[in-house]
This record gives sequence, structure tokens and C-alpha cells, in this order.
Amino acid sequence: MYNKKECVAMLLAGGQGSRLYALTQNVAKPAVPYGGKYRIIDFPLSNCVNSGIDTVGVLTQYQPLVLNDYIGNGQAWNLDRFNGGVHILPPYQSSSGAQWYEGTANAIYQNLSFIDRYDPEYVVILSGDHIYKMDYSDMLSFHKEKNAACTIAVIDVELQEASRFGIMFADENDAVYDFVEKPKEPKSTLASMGIYIFSYPVLKKYLIENEMDTEATKDFGKNIIPALLDNKERIFAYRFDGYWKDVGTIDSLWEANMDLLSPTVSLDLYDPSWKIYSNNDSRAPHIIGKNAKIQNSMVTTGCVIDGEVEFSMISGGVTIEEGAVVTSSILMPGATVKKGAVVEYAIVGENSVICEGAHIGASPETMENRDDWGVAVVGHEVTVSEGAAVAPKQIISKDI
Repeated sequence: MYNKKECVAMLLAGGQGSRLYALTQNVAKPAVPYGGKYRIIDFPLSNCVNSGIDTVGVLTQYQPLVLNDYIGNGQAWNLDRFNGGVHILPPYQSSSGAQWYEGTANAIYQNLSFIDRYDPEYVVILSGDHIYKMDYSDMLSFHKEKNAACTIAVIDVELQEASRFGIMFADENDAVYDFVEKPKEPKSTLASMGIYIFSYPVLKKYLIENEMDTEATKDFGKNIIPALLDNKERIFAYRFDGYWKDVGTIDSLWEANMDLLSPTVSLDLYDPSWKIYSNNDSRAPHIIGKNAKIQNSMVTTGCVIDGEVEFSMISGGVTIEEGAVVTSSILMPGATVKKGAVVEYAIVGENSVICEGAHIGASPETMENRDDWGVAVVGHEVTVSEGAAVAPKQIISKDI
């Protein structure tokens, strides 16, 4: 019934994204809007299609409604296939009872039956919360050339950032000989990107063994990779030197959007040979009023702008009234900024309303103490009343 596939992708999209606070209270992190017209999950899904991988399992758990609706039947990414395509894989009740995904490894283990349908030689494990463009077919070729049991995509990071990542140690042939999960004092800058290619028999064996270990945390970084190293399996580091951003925090999400406005950042969303697909609805062209001023910004379709916008990311269906000012900010779909309101160095969630005279955020240059500054956040479906203020670093999820 199911055609055999050389490679199947498993996309981990069930994380709570608690560090994004108000932006993920009711939305799974991979469904958070990005870059005006996209959502975060568009990037790994588009990478799969562009890399020739047509069978993708999306593992959901936390607040999946928006994500499920957005993915639909996968048509937007050309993944509405009779054999293969995209499949939503939530936790389910089996003969042994119902069980939430306990960790990244357990999530894949609970879906081995889905992978077995296609009897693949290789499985790609992906995360749903990174912004990047990567040809997984090049990584798969590297995996085959090395006759690897597991290949891990890695990227060089700044030493002061290394403690946030799983850190790899590899020799001159890119063979991995050690791995430390989020070291306090890192001695390498080779960070795991959370992208793995496994030869499927190896993956299945270690997932089953991990599941039988009652003391294991059921996680790839904490259990599976160390077990492979302990048994001297062939693990290799695939070095990636393109743009890659983990958008797991408010600051990194803001920075990743601002990067799109920088001429020095190499994430090209206009490359016809590697299109990033999205499932956003079709809207009318945006309207720019005669008194509007827009500089160095991205404006998506369906917007009505009569105010001032500078160095900002404006998503679809946004309204910025005359006399309103938006600077160095991200306005997610459907947001409204009314007359005389000021939004600066902020993120405003979907369908939120900033009423007349309200002030969201502040420029870092205006702060007496630079440590007091941070991106201000207004969650989804929130109304900020006339004259109200949201301070730098403040995060609100209810009307004020």
C-alpha cells in the first residue's frame, strides 16, 4: 500500500516554547509568525520539499490547533501526496494506554509505526523552531560517503554563546568523538543544530533500547547521542556555514526578523531556486496613504499604512493609522496601531490593538541603565487602551 522511501523526515513541532511567553500561550512555537508572511515551520517544510524529501511526519503536542489548521493537507508546500506527503502525528492512545511525548527521542519512538510504513534507509530528524535554508540532500550524500550511523549538522558559534547548545568535538575527518550538552564552560564552538540523519536500523535499535531504560530522559542530546558514542558508532559532523537562527527567545525572534532588513545578512527569501513556501491566505495589495512614511521595512499584503514605519517587519492585514509611529518592531498579522500611538523595539502579536496615544517599548538610547532595556511584547488578541504604556522588557498577555 505504501511505496518504499529512501528517506523520511520527522519534524519535532510539539515544544511549548515557554521562553516566548505571551506569543506561545495559545500557539505552538513553530506556528509563531515570522518575516511578515511566514510562520517558523515554513522553513523546515520548505527545506524538505526543496531537498527532494516528500514524506514528512510533523509531531505535535502543545497547543496544536493553529499549527494543524495552518499545515492542512500540505498543499502549500506541495506535500499533498497520495504516497507520502505531510502527516500530523499527535500523541495517541495505544493498547498500552495514552501517553504524552516525554522527550524528543520518545516522540520519535512512539511513531516508529509511521516510519515503518515507508521502510526507509534513512531518517532525518528536524526541529520546528529554527530559521534557515539547508539542502538536506547534500547532508544525506555526506552521510552516505562517511558510511555513518548518525550525522549531526553543526555550526560554529561564538564562544560566549556555546553554553546554550549541545557542543560537539570532531577530528580532522569530521568524526565526532565527544559531545557535551549545554556545557557551563565550553571548550569547543561546534554547536549541534538539532538536525540529525540516522541510518534507520541504527535509529530504531537505539530508540527501543532507550525506551526500555526506565531512568533515561528520552532525549536525543542527553541519551541517544551519548549511547552512540559509548558504543563507538560512526558519528560525523556536517558543517553548515549559512544563516541559522534558533528563535526560542523573545530577543532571538526579534533579531531574526530584523536580520531580514539588514543588507549584510545572507538569508535570501527572494531566491527562486529555493523558495520558502507558506500557507498564508491571499490578501489584497497593501495600501500606502499619501502622508505615510516607510523606510527600510518589509510590508506584507493586505496592509493599510497611513503612519510612519522605520526598520520594521509588518505582517499581512496590519493597519497603522495616520500619526502612529512604528520603529524597529514586528507587527504580526492583523495588528492595529491607532492614531498617535508609538511602537518601538517591540513585538505586537496577532490581531492585537494598540489604541490612540499608547506607547509600546522604548529605544535603548533613551535608557539611563542599558541593562533595563529589552524588547517589549504584546501577546495575541490583546488591546492596549488609550494612553497606556508597555515598558521595555515587559510582556503582556491580557488587555491593559
